Amino acid sequence: MFRPDNRVPDASADELHIVFQQGQLLSDMRSPKACLIEVEQVRRNGWTEVRRQFMGYWQGRPCYVLEIDPVHEPDPMQYQKGSLYQILGRVDEALFALAGRAAQLLDWERDHQFCGRCGEKMRLDTEERAMRCDPCRTINYPRIAPCIIVLVHRGDELLLARNANFPQPMYSTLAGFIEPGESAEETLAREVREEVGVEVRNIRYFQSQSWPFPNQLMLGFFAEYAGGEIVCDLTEIADARWFHYSDLPMIPPVASISGQLIQHYINNLR
Repeated sequence: MFRPDNRVPDASADELHIVFQQGQLLSDMRSPKACLIEVEQVRRNGWTEVRRQFMGYWQGRPCYVLEIDPVHEPDPMQYQKGSLYQILGRVDEALFALAGRAAQLLDWERDHQFCGRCGEKMRLDTEERAMRCDPCRTINYPRIAPCIIVLVHRGDELLLARNANFPQPMYSTLAGFIEPGESAEETLAREVREEVGVEVRNIRYFQSQSWPFPNQLMLGFFAEYAGGEIVCDLTEIADARWFHYSDLPMIPPVASISGQLIQHYINNLR
């Protein structure tokens, strides 16, 4: 459905665009394509481009990410403006991943305008997805932060936690960033121990998901409870407890890998 490519094609009338303004995604509420905006719309609205990057081909059509000038005021009767969360669950997983890729590429280009080693201006490479500094030859590739996310289980019970920063009483699986020199499995055991004080065993890989908030690659696992009592790290975890699979609190949607872990485990129990 999406084919990445870094070689910019000739201008074409069937170009598609994912458009951002000051970090917010524009979605066309009148279009079934939602965040995919036709080239003719971009021209008709007269939006000035601040940044533009070719991403590849969506269903055979060239696709770009654009950042438009903040002076423009897109018609609120047609365009919804907000974070990527506004399309989570509203579009299929492949299109959400494309929008997430677009957001990450814009942020990466914006944050690497100047070389961190010598301070000179960097340029967007035309051969590969990279920002290059010609004077000192430093190369910066798009940033990806690998994380583990794990559903700890004990028979019919799931260990779920409420993050201290969650705006609503939602319980989710445990997650954490991989530190330099760690394997994903080592990170998983450490994070579970640090966040809720329990030990795990029989770690099993599930699947991965790109999570553009802002640039994580979530590596999903199941792990069996091995011992210990729940003791929350209150700087990160407001509450954690065991829930029977038939009596769960508010949990993440299945559009997220956390929701998929929970749903997959429950389906197997049944």
